[in-house]
Amino acid sequence: MAFPVAVNHVIDTLLPGKDFGLIITAAVALLFFYILNTFMQYVVTYFGHMLGLNIETDMRRDLFSHLQKQPFGFYDNQKTGKLMSRMTTDLFEIGEVAHHGPEDIFISIMSLLGAFFLMLNINVKLAVSTFILVPILTVLIVYFNKRMTKVTTKIFKDLGNFNAGVENAISGVRVVQAFANEPHEKGRFAVLNQAYRKSKLMFYKVMGVSFSFNYFLMRLISLFALLFGAYFTINGEISYGEFVGFILLTNVFIRPIEKINNVIESYPKGFAGFKRFLEVMDTEPAIQDEKNAKPAGDFRCDIEYKQVSFEYNDGKKVLNHINLSIKAGETVAFVGPSGAGKTTICNLLPRFYDVSAGEITIDGENIKQFTLPSLRAQIGVVQQDVFLFSGTVRENIAYGKLDASDEEIERVVKLAHLSKVVAEMPDGLDTIIGERGVKLSGGQKQRLAIARMFLKNPPILILDEATSALDTETEQVIQASLEELAEGRTTLIIAHRLATIKHADRIIVVNETGIAETGTHDELLAREEGAYKRLYDAQFNTLQ
Repeated sequence: MAFPVAVNHVIDTLLPGKDFGLIITAAVALLFFYILNTFMQYVVTYFGHMLGLNIETDMRRDLFSHLQKQPFGFYDNQKTGKLMSRMTTDLFEIGEVAHHGPEDIFISIMSLLGAFFLMLNINVKLAVSTFILVPILTVLIVYFNKRMTKVTTKIFKDLGNFNAGVENAISGVRVVQAFANEPHEKGRFAVLNQAYRKSKLMFYKVMGVSFSFNYFLMRLISLFALLFGAYFTINGEISYGEFVGFILLTNVFIRPIEKINNVIESYPKGFAGFKRFLEVMDTEPAIQDEKNAKPAGDFRCDIEYKQVSFEYNDGKKVLNHINLSIKAGETVAFVGPSGAGKTTICNLLPRFYDVSAGEITIDGENIKQFTLPSLRAQIGVVQQDVFLFSGTVRENIAYGKLDASDEEIERVVKLAHLSKVVAEMPDGLDTIIGERGVKLSGGQKQRLAIARMFLKNPPILILDEATSALDTETEQVIQASLEELAEGRTTLIIAHRLATIKHADRIIVVNETGIAETGTHDELLAREEGAYKRLYDAQFNTLQ
C-alpha cells in the first residue's frame, strides 16, 4: 500500500520540485519495505505451512488413536481404502486450510481496509463509487462457497470408494489372476475412476463459474476507478498524482479479493475433510472401559457364561441365553456346524464384541469390570485367519512380547517347530516375509502365529482352528506343543477336525439352538443318536 502513496507524492510534489535526491530517498524507503516483506514472506510460507502440518499431524495422531479403540464390529462395516483416505487426503486438505485460511483472510481484510482508507483520503465520493460492487462480490463468494463444499464432500466420498476399490483389487490380485478376471477388475476400476472424474469436473465447473463472475466484477471495479477517476480529475477534484495513486490503490484493493478466491477453492475441501474427520471422531467405540473399571489381577481363570445372548447390529441373533462354566486349567473344545456361534462365544471373552444380554465372569467378576488392556493381556488368541505384518520373521514373533530377548524368540521358534524353516531362510529370523506373510506357506504362517502366542504366554488360550492349515505330520507335532502350552492354563479350542480335540477335557457341541451336548470325546461318541456322534461319523465317512 506504500507504493501508490509514494507514486502520488512523487508525481504531485517531487517531480514539480525536480528534487531527484528526495525521489531516491523515497525509493530507498520503499526498498526497505520490500526487504522487510521478503523476510515476512519466508516467515509466512515456512512457519505457516509448519503450523498447518503440525495441525494435520496431531489430527492424524488423534484419528489413528481413535481407530485403534474401535471394536471388531466397527471394522465389519468399513472399507480399509476409505479409512486410509480419511487419514491422508482429508487431513492434508484440513492442514492447508488451517494455514492458508486464517492467513489469507487476515491479509485480505487488512489490505481491503487499508486500501479503502487510503482511497477515502484521496476522494470520498470516488472511493464509495468504486466500493459499490464489493457487496455483490461478497454475496457471490458465499453462494459459490456453499455449492463447492457440497460438491467437495461428494468428491471425498468418491475418492474413498476409489481407494477402497484399488486396495481391494491390489490385495486380491492373486485371486483375480487365478480366475483370469483382469478384464472384470478393469471394468470395475473404470466405473470408480469415472465417478471420481465426474465429481472433480463438477467441482471445477462450479469453481469456473465462480471465478469467472469474480473476475468480471473485479475488472468492473478497475473500470469504475478509471472512469470515475478520470471524471473527477477533469473536473479538478483530484490531482494527476492522486488519480494515478488511486488507480494503483484499486489494484491493491482487488488483490485481496483474488486471494479470497484462492481461499474459496481450498476452504470447501478443508471443511468437507473436517466434517468427515468429525464423523469418525464422533463415533464412540461401542466397546470401552466402564467408568469404574480396574486393572485385572492375575487370573485363576474360572470362566462362566451366564444367560449370554448376542446379536449383530443388523439384528441377526447368534447366541440365545447360553450358560457355560469352564474351570481353571480346563481344556474345552467347541465343535458344530459353521455359523452356529462357536467363534462368537470365544470372541466375547476378550470383549472383541460385547454381550447383548447376560454376563461373562472370570473368577467371579464381570469382565466389564476390568480395563480392556489388562483383560486382553491375559488372553491369547490364535485365529484361523492368521494376520502377519509386513516385516521380518523376528518382528512378527516379537509382537507377542515387544521387549523379548533373542534367547526368548529362539526358544519359542523351537517350541513352534519353526527352527528348520528359519534355518532355510536366506536371512534367518531377519528374513522379510512380505505383505501379510505372502512369502510363507499357510502352515508356516500358522506356526509363526503359534510362536508369537508362545511368547505372549497368557493364562487363557483361545485356539480358533489353530492347526487347520498344517499338514498331518506337522499338525501332530504342533498339537503336542499346544498341549504342552495349554498345560495348567484354561484353553478354549474351536475345531472342525475332530481328531485334533480328542484330548480335550470337555467337548461342547454348539448348533443353531445353542449348546446341544457336552462331555468327553468317549462319552459323546457313546451316544448313538448324539449330535457329536453324527458329526464324527460324517467326518470319517462311517455314517451308514
